[in-house]
Amino acid sequence: MIYDFLVIGGGIAGASAAYELAADASVLLLEAEDTTGYHATGRSAALFTRNYGCPIVMQINATSAHFFQSPPLGFCETPLVTTRGCLTVASGGLEGELDALLARSEPSDSVCRIAPQNALEMAPFLRSERVADAVFEAGVSDIDVAALHLGFINGAKARGAIIATKHRVLSVLREDRVWRVNTASESFSTACIVNAAGAWADKVGAMVGARSIGLVPKRRTAIIVKAPAGLDCAALPSIDFAGTAAYLKPDAGRIMASPGDATPSEPYDAWPDDMDIAVLVDWIERETKIKVARIEHSWAGLRSFVADEAPVVGFDPDVPDFFWLAGQGGYGIMMAPVLAKLTAELCTATVGAHSKAFAQSLAPERTTQLYGGDQ
Repeated sequence: MIYDFLVIGGGIAGASAAYELAADASVLLLEAEDTTGYHATGRSAALFTRNYGCPIVMQINATSAHFFQSPPLGFCETPLVTTRGCLTVASGGLEGELDALLARSEPSDSVCRIAPQNALEMAPFLRSERVADAVFEAGVSDIDVAALHLGFINGAKARGAIIATKHRVLSVLREDRVWRVNTASESFSTACIVNAAGAWADKVGAMVGARSIGLVPKRRTAIIVKAPAGLDCAALPSIDFAGTAAYLKPDAGRIMASPGDATPSEPYDAWPDDMDIAVLVDWIERETKIKVARIEHSWAGLRSFVADEAPVVGFDPDVPDFFWLAGQGGYGIMMAPVLAKLTAELCTATVGAHSKAFAQSLAPERTTQLYGGDQ
């Protein structure tokens, strides 16, 4: 059989693309691991906010909001998002760091300055001497990533897509306008490849002779610690710290913490570095009143970026019938509904007027100027 589309990668990008493509085409999704969503998707901070990322990412996030609030009928059994709110605090001398966040406020997505005392009431474990100013963004929500990913996987299957795990792509050949994609146990034929391989996307591109898009996987570390006694985690907002990439977030009655690190890495099954964890624990105890007696869980994930930190979505300019869906950074969960629909529109030449602006901004051609990638 020659599939219309073969999607490489079963994370949120590949799963959502398979879901949209399968509405009108035959689709095969190949995942290298035992389960889909094993890498970056399964290790996400799981927050939705319009005010995150570069301008084009924020536009995509805003457009995705409707899907999260009103998913297709039968897509999931429970809500995909739950209101959380995000508190950003600034220590003395860093108050100006909040101005850019305040400037992004819109009537439909209010961001407002609040008194330090109000911030301390929201998060009583913060140190009062470290909170000189604060901003609260009410529209930030928790995303049920597992439900979102499963909705795309099950929806793709219901539309006829084949989802095949334990199929790591080893080589790719093209003959007579047909791609032959080879794994250790089988070979598959397709008219078009969709490269949604996450941190491995440039590796897949190299298999077909495409120029590198300059993709850089970056490791991010997270830990779970016990919440202070008596703290109502259900009412706690996510907390960002101005001047740093660090953040705290409630997680099932505990506290998740990340330094927001972005350490360049080769693609691999990421694990946390002991020194990164030690530095994070020290930071927590200096910036808050939380005493870390024990780390209940730790992990790391890879977030992959190109130079301008916008995703790469579109057909390769030199390799026919090879489509990039990569470089989604730490925003892939939020952008998935829009990027999947854009992928389907581009792959089937049905791009609407609203999507054209996104498509031009995300096209793979731009990475040649950004990165100057070689064959």
